[in-house]
Amino acid sequence: MISPAVNPDFSNLLSAIDAEVLLKHLQELENNRIKNPDDRLMVEKSEPLEQLSIQWQRFFTSQTKNILVDDSEQAITNWLIKLFNTLFANQQVILVRGDSEPEYFPANNNQPARIEFAHGFFQSALHELSHWCIAGERRRQLADFGYWYAADGRSEAQQQSFERVEIKPQALECLFTLACRRPFQVSQDNLFADFDTSSSTFAHDVYLQVAEYIAKPCTLPRDAKTLLTTLLRICSTR
Repeated sequence: MISPAVNPDFSNLLSAIDAEVLLKHLQELENNRIKNPDDRLMVEKSEPLEQLSIQWQRFFTSQTKNILVDDSEQAITNWLIKLFNTLFANQQVILVRGDSEPEYFPANNNQPARIEFAHGFFQSALHELSHWCIAGERRRQLADFGYWYAADGRSEAQQQSFERVEIKPQALECLFTLACRRPFQVSQDNLFADFDTSSSTFAHDVYLQVAEYIAKPCTLPRDAKTLLTTLLRICSTR
């Protein structure tokens, strides 16, 4: 049952059982897309992904399997960078730490596209990956995906525009985060707003979109399916 609360509890969206069911549905979609069983096996059993899976399990206590032993931003972010760059090596794109604000640079002069996330933060990396998944082929050829953005301190109209275009990316970010067994919180990204934001339904709108993606995984963007399937397989179902 979806809560109508303005600040919904995202943690109830992907229980261990729900994660297993969602993974099964995603794998069925993948099986229908890839007709050659050997191709599927190569993806699931690739040595780099197997090593990353082992590394992830070492982040958790052997007794409970749900408490992070090494929760340092550097350790888990290094892991995510390796995972993404391995998983999407054939797409000429890399995930890298940025020195300041996040930014996307399209491929240029035989150099791969770069998804730069803010200050080495794991959550920022997941957020930028979500935008990459949403963007699609055409917008991936544009700096920052051709995305409209105004800095903190937006007007009420600007904030409404921001929230409209952020629903799906933050819904994907939520799914990736929960698959990694970490808590998720929406970001309205407007700390210095000079208007009343209490009536915003943004958190609830993101919650509804997450629930829809879980109920209908076929509606997920292609690369989001790939990343989420891998995160669920490695992080949530062992």
